[in-house]
Amino acid sequence: MKPRILLVNPPIYDFTAYDFWLKPYGLLEVAGFLRAQAEFTLFDYLDRWHPSVSTRHNVWGQGPFPETRLPKPACLQAVPRYYRRYGLDRSLFKDLLKQADPYDVCLLQGVMTYWYPGVQEVIEDVRRYQPKAKIVLGGNYPTICPDHAAALGADLVISGLDLGKVWDLVGLTPDEGQPALWEAYPKLEVGAIKITDGCPFQCTYCSVQKVYGGFRPRSLARAKREFDLLRNMGTRHVAFYDDALLYHPEAILLPFLEYIRSTGSDIALHSPNALNARFVTRDLAEAMAASGFKTFFLGFESASSTWQKATGSKVYSEELAEAVAYLAEAGVPRKDITAYQIIGHPNSDVQELEASMHFVRSLRIRGMLADFSPIPGTPDGDACAQWVDLSEPLMHNKSAFPALKFGFDAINRLKDLQRALNKGIDT
Repeated sequence: MKPRILLVNPPIYDFTAYDFWLKPYGLLEVAGFLRAQAEFTLFDYLDRWHPSVSTRHNVWGQGPFPETRLPKPACLQAVPRYYRRYGLDRSLFKDLLKQADPYDVCLLQGVMTYWYPGVQEVIEDVRRYQPKAKIVLGGNYPTICPDHAAALGADLVISGLDLGKVWDLVGLTPDEGQPALWEAYPKLEVGAIKITDGCPFQCTYCSVQKVYGGFRPRSLARAKREFDLLRNMGTRHVAFYDDALLYHPEAILLPFLEYIRSTGSDIALHSPNALNARFVTRDLAEAMAASGFKTFFLGFESASSTWQKATGSKVYSEELAEAVAYLAEAGVPRKDITAYQIIGHPNSDVQELEASMHFVRSLRIRGMLADFSPIPGTPDGDACAQWVDLSEPLMHNKSAFPALKFGFDAINRLKDLQRALNKGIDT
């Protein structure tokens, strides 16, 4: 008899959350490796196409999650924002657990460290209504905060990328050539894909090196199978989850884009993780646009050369300007090009953020302020221990640290400026 495995993507507990093409990719990958060897049930708390949700989304498939206002945790009382739970109603999951035959295993994904209350909620419900199920917790959260994650009560906590103990627990042999288990969704408007792992850079504020290690390409054959699966399911939007998508494009990205074009796909492709503008050439911009890329998010933390050298920043000002020019030449509307900039970094005195924001506006593209989150194990994150208790993952919250360090009014002023600068960028 095949083992019965429950897959759960937890709700989000945070001050803000928005569906920026969020999918539990790691969870679905693990399940995909066991395709046809087990009976799977997926409960994704963040599935906005669930029958219980009146879905609202923009032209690119993004939109708000269902939300419920909650009391703020004690350690976050000083943050002048409302705290909420984002995701489907808890009763829906409880009903599933009560009515289902016993599960053998529950696989659970933890992403942001400060979202752990959602993980805790799921563990409590599985323990109560499916007491025989072995709970396995993996993802970024237990990798970055293994001791904290171990205290939540899962039977097995996976810190890192070694899944050997998972295969031992389920008693199955994985086929790592299989794509993620996207068919677990009855309706899939938005999917995701990865064709690489890790990153060759070592930015001082980033956790990718800690979680994934160095850069390495994935199997092109597997990526093709995954894209075919998404296309055959009628998926309209696919987000690339790669952290260094444009690195060595001749060997990795360009052959994959050639395959996408050969399928005649009309899927809209998106790049939510920061693209390295340094690698955007005229030919690459044309290939991406011709293959269906609709949105381009470029990493540009600061126009300050002092900042760029100190943090290992992804791109210099002239490289951003050149990348934008190439994308515009390829026919990409400037309103669909966005430059990320960090707000609330502890060394922001040398960041010259306002000047950087105006530089981005001078290129006639949108800017987006990404709140700094102090991640333990990174140089910049560890430096924040003098201001916040890093042993409590709630204090890693991207809304908390900038407001506590610099003041809510100062952060809001910069965000108001960014909104003002973005006005009028419509071509």
